Amino acid sequence: MTINYKGAALYFKVEGQGKSIVLLHGFLEDSSMWDDLIKHASKTNRVVAIDLLGHGNTDSLGYIHTMETMAAAVKAILEYLEIKETAFIGHSMGGYVALAFAKLYPVHVKGVCLLNSTFQPDNEHRKTLRTRANKMAQQNFEALIKMSFANLFSAESKIALGVEYKKALKTALKTSPQGYMAANEGMKCREDFSVFFAKATFKKQIVLGEKDTLLDLNFILEYAKKNTIDTAVFSEGHMSHIENKVEFLRKSMHFIENI
Repeated sequence: MTINYKGAALYFKVEGQGKSIVLLHGFLEDSSMWDDLIKHASKTNRVVAIDLLGHGNTDSLGYIHTMETMAAAVKAILEYLEIKETAFIGHSMGGYVALAFAKLYPVHVKGVCLLNSTFQPDNEHRKTLRTRANKMAQQNFEALIKMSFANLFSAESKIALGVEYKKALKTALKTSPQGYMAANEGMKCREDFSVFFAKATFKKQIVLGEKDTLLDLNFILEYAKKNTIDTAVFSEGHMSHIENKVEFLRKSMHFIENI
């Protein structure tokens, strides 16, 4: 399904009946990343999977997609579907969008699961890398995507899950340069959600990969312990829904069932 939002087409799919669960994909992904989870969760829940701005079948809205801009687009879809309360599972960038949504519209949020994601803002090194990547995107976009994507999987997973890796890369390569750069700029300027997430009263969960080089694993685990947040650490990298599929499905369903 698509709706018009400020002149842009927003794509989403809805399956099942029951309490609502919203799935938000990460950078260079689209709603298809959730297909396996949707099969399980839609048996007893109303599952909404959204293509975020500039990704999948959803248009871009400009040249900077802040997390709040993406959250407002998600809100438009939920209003269209007349969903008053929901829980979110957000992968990587999708987790940032879920946190932005929760801060903007707290009355509508029952829970947030950060899947290979964080409440922390970009540090200066990461901001510099994003700026450099956006310059490269204007010159050799395909090479940039392939280089960026290689860091998402553990070395072992790239070999053992070659078919799945190539499928996910194919999806990443469909992202437009504008969508890539706008999301990168938005992530670069995102706020620090550390205090907000710690104090939030909705259900919380964090899922991490032990070999994920993009996140500060030890810092997040210490934070989660201090704030009594349910946490799971899987054996591989940043793509737990692919690299640790069985464990991911089990943990995600436990989160959904206990909302």
